[in-house]
Amino acid sequence: MIAFLFPGQGSQAVGMGKAFHDASAAARAVFDEANAALGFDLRRVMFEGPDSELALTANTQPAVLTASVAAAAACAERGLKPALAAGHSLGEYSALVVAGALSLRDAVVIVRKRGEFMQEAVPVGTGAMAAIMGLTLDVVEAVVRDAAQGQVVEVANVNSAQQIVIAGDKPAVERAVALASERGGRKSVLLPVSAPFHCSLMKPAAERLAGALAGVVLSDPTIPVVRNVDGAVTRAASDVVACLLRQVASPVRWTACVQRLATEGATAFIEVGPGRVLTALTKRIVDDVQGFAVEDPTGLDKALAALS
Repeated sequence: MIAFLFPGQGSQAVGMGKAFHDASAAARAVFDEANAALGFDLRRVMFEGPDSELALTANTQPAVLTASVAAAAACAERGLKPALAAGHSLGEYSALVVAGALSLRDAVVIVRKRGEFMQEAVPVGTGAMAAIMGLTLDVVEAVVRDAAQGQVVEVANVNSAQQIVIAGDKPAVERAVALASERGGRKSVLLPVSAPFHCSLMKPAAERLAGALAGVVLSDPTIPVVRNVDGAVTRAASDVVACLLRQVASPVRWTACVQRLATEGATAFIEVGPGRVLTALTKRIVDDVQGFAVEDPTGLDKALAALS
């Protein structure tokens, strides 16, 4: 059984999606629709950059979504379709689009606003995120409790048993990084991000996002979508909005997502869109499964050959 995994912010790179755009009519149609919905040339930003323009959160989020949905369209054109899906943070929107729960036109507009709301929730430079390597979740939870000292620092992503991302007020995150090293962490580093995503400092963004999602037409997904907030399965349109709103200021429980996909029967995990981060994480989370990264036609050819 095939599960599609969709990447989140951080996977972007200038030129992403261009190979599919040039090779696939279905992928090109996705880019055309995204440009029309946004009213500006997102394709130019994606293909030509510069990096600084693509890295703006309000551009990054619709760009990664568009590249991912275009890659999925190119896969479908070749007969490769998922039975299950999940996406990391922003990638959950890509999963919902491919599952038919959310239209592409609505999704690109919403995630552009989501990027703006998340960026504006915390003044630039006052928040931070860091990756903590080599410590288990319970140890990291103790580290952030001890490092808080009245400020916010919380678990933001549970990416694998030994890779956990934290977020919050910058001084508290820096204290947590130092404390993690003292307590045996293999490597702890601040991440080059523009805001402290997936922690309680993002609650103002969630409140604004509620307004953006209020009028959106949703459908029941045609395939199960495993969601970030709890690793449970979204099967009905009525579950979508509440989970997307909770996701903004809650941890991405990626380990639980991948484990749930495996429990639901997934044996092949295909990362669809830019990057290969989720493919590497999957191999650390579950054993005896196939993993493929499909970010261009060559990757698609390799996946199809291996699965045939």
